[in-house]
Amino acid sequence: MRLLRLFRPFWPGCFFCSFAIFATLQNATAQDAATARPAPTPQWRPVYHYTPHKNWTNDPNGLIYLNGEYLLYNQYNPFDYKWGHMSWGHAVSKDLVDWKELPVAIPEIMGTDTTLRFSGSAVWDKNNSSGFCTSPKGCLVAIYTADQPALKKESQFIAYSNDGGLSYTNYAGNPVIDLHKRDFRDPNVIWVEKDQRWLMTVALPNEHKVRFYGSHDLKSWDLLSEFGGDQGDTRKIWECPSLTPLPVDGDPSRVKWVLMVSSGNPDAQTGMQYFIGDFDGKTFTNNNAADARMFVDYGNTFYAAIPWNNLPPGQHLLTGWLVPGSTPTYPWTGQMSVPRDLSLRTTAEGVRLFQEPAEMISRSLGRLSHDRVTRRKDLAIGDAGIDLGAAAHLSGNAYWMKAELRVVTAAGATGGSGGLGSVEFRLADQTIVGYDAAGHQLYIDKSHSGGLKPDTVIHHVPVEPVNGVFTLEILVDNSSLEVFAGNGARVYTTMIYPDAGASGLTLSARGGDFRVKELTIWNLGR
Repeated sequence: MRLLRLFRPFWPGCFFCSFAIFATLQNATAQDAATARPAPTPQWRPVYHYTPHKNWTNDPNGLIYLNGEYLLYNQYNPFDYKWGHMSWGHAVSKDLVDWKELPVAIPEIMGTDTTLRFSGSAVWDKNNSSGFCTSPKGCLVAIYTADQPALKKESQFIAYSNDGGLSYTNYAGNPVIDLHKRDFRDPNVIWVEKDQRWLMTVALPNEHKVRFYGSHDLKSWDLLSEFGGDQGDTRKIWECPSLTPLPVDGDPSRVKWVLMVSSGNPDAQTGMQYFIGDFDGKTFTNNNAADARMFVDYGNTFYAAIPWNNLPPGQHLLTGWLVPGSTPTYPWTGQMSVPRDLSLRTTAEGVRLFQEPAEMISRSLGRLSHDRVTRRKDLAIGDAGIDLGAAAHLSGNAYWMKAELRVVTAAGATGGSGGLGSVEFRLADQTIVGYDAAGHQLYIDKSHSGGLKPDTVIHHVPVEPVNGVFTLEILVDNSSLEVFAGNGARVYTTMIYPDAGASGLTLSARGGDFRVKELTIWNLGR
């Protein structure tokens, strides 16, 4: 996976950046080459989002649960905080919060035949269908894109591990799929029990298509079908695809398939879209209109997300990369999102994707000491505002907040939302997370935020209240902001850069009569 071929020497990877970000970071790279390394930025290092101790990271790869641990691989540069030398980094966790970083699992091959290890997936071959396993219990097989600059092509490779994923041996018969194309990448593989075979979803970026391949041994693959070309959002390249079956409304007898593709959304420089439909073992059929555009995340940061494989029954997890943006961090660059629980729910618009922070992480919040948890109920919100930061004893910018808000009355309201007004949370870097009660819209205002390039556009995302109550879950982690609205109906993710020493969180109303039904803040600063 990689950016546009125009940027090929600098930015291979499954993501799509604006010219502004590219120019800013390239300038920083040039300056760094001539001078000293950048100053460390510990104030922006995340507390509960995974990031390597140092150096560059982008796409999550090979996400899989094995022997009580979550194995996270990632696009990683072992040598620098800038993109390059793409290899598979490695980390493990038992709770999706505390991660142990391990040595590189699949390094690039350097030399005249340089092979970069781009994005892909990993599966547990429990029946040794590949013939690679030395244990009767099975082994791990990674499926990834090999980018070979000298050959000007991308093809699909596999590698196997018999030591629990610590190291991999590349298959001597690679590549397993080769179209001799410059852009052909990001294989995502799952086991389909009904068909008793492996299913690969892989992208043809410039054609705005994904291909589906089937295999019984992970080595020989047959083309099943293609999807795309005239479906969804085709304004940007398609990459990092995945196809996942999910029950509708929790009913295992009603299963729909969710096809995700990293591309772009209308209001942001990066993004992901999804399709909901049926898969008959060969062909994916979109259940919505061909021109319908449905987005996984409405912010400018969440990208290259893939589901986890081999999860315990009932778990459906997704993790993405948070694109670092134009403000450099050091000695690391890039971080992962909080893992998200996925579900399909019936709405007035039809069946739609919902995402909420992983329940496993939410449960761990309940184990925090009493002095790090602040709860408020039945609290009136006035124009003067409420200093939530002081109430929660926030001394930094790592916290998790869940709020249920109710519009009490619209009488006499004169706010900018048609009479019902709005309610706003203001973060330390002056980012505003608000809700327009009349327009039923979440909005994010970063026009006065920190960072090298404040966003002058106020982003609006439609979210309907439920029984007059609007729910927000706001995750702030020093340099990232994830907002889950309407019980997971919409998600907005972006980067923030508070000044060193800055902290605070306030809540205020504009032109309406709002009340906090219930609010909880977990102080996660260390």
